[in-house]
Amino acid sequence: NADGIIVNSFEELESHAVHSFSSHPDLASLPIYPVGPILNSEPKTKGTVDSDDIINWLDDQPPSSVVFICFGSKGSFDEGQVKEIALAIENSGARFVWSLRKPPQKGTAIPPTDYQLSELASVLPEGFLDRTTEIGRVTGWAPQAQILSHSATGGFVSHCGWNSALESIYFGVPIATWPLSADQQTNAFELVTELKMAVEIALDYRVELFCGSNYLLTADKIERGIRNVLENDGEIRDKVKEMSEKMCNTFI
Repeated sequence: NADGIIVNSFEELESHAVHSFSSHPDLASLPIYPVGPILNSEPKTKGTVDSDDIINWLDDQPPSSVVFICFGSKGSFDEGQVKEIALAIENSGARFVWSLRKPPQKGTAIPPTDYQLSELASVLPEGFLDRTTEIGRVTGWAPQAQILSHSATGGFVSHCGWNSALESIYFGVPIATWPLSADQQTNAFELVTELKMAVEIALDYRVELFCGSNYLLTADKIERGIRNVLENDGEIRDKVKEMSEKMCNTFI
């Protein structure tokens, strides 16, 4: 009984999908309205490290030199996976901002929370914060839009939630994909394989991550993704910049 379909996207990004709906014999009479991008307007709040400190720190970093690592409001990992991420960051030598969230107790439906500063030492490798104090920041909640819009940010390790994907394109920041659940796997596949605007850390998500198994994404694979997204100055970065310009034109 619908009169149309409204989607948070824009035709230049997903023209094939829009045209496929329009040409389908059962859907041709149902108009598609790509009204996006509808981007988040995030309030300025405080995480484990004050948001102002993060932005001030970014102000002192070279252009496109920082990787932002964030898995959305519901993304979190157990201690073993956290240590693999930390090892990858340290081995890469990259400047970084890492939004690290505390997972809820198993069997509960509450979202991840922020670690207390005193808790971080127990989940990170020994001495990690001291060794990386000059090149990175570990925080809880992070002002994602502010970080992605900063000139120092050169790459985004992301779960590929649709809002995060749109924000990264809007601000011209390539993604290293690490989907966790829901539509994120499809989004990651589209970004890497179809649009060629992202590099791959992973394209599939593992239900085991949420079921207490010992499955880990290894540090070497994560490190490779970090290096690829920061060091890629070719086709991928150009495509993201080009699509960013097209996205901005949709607001005119």
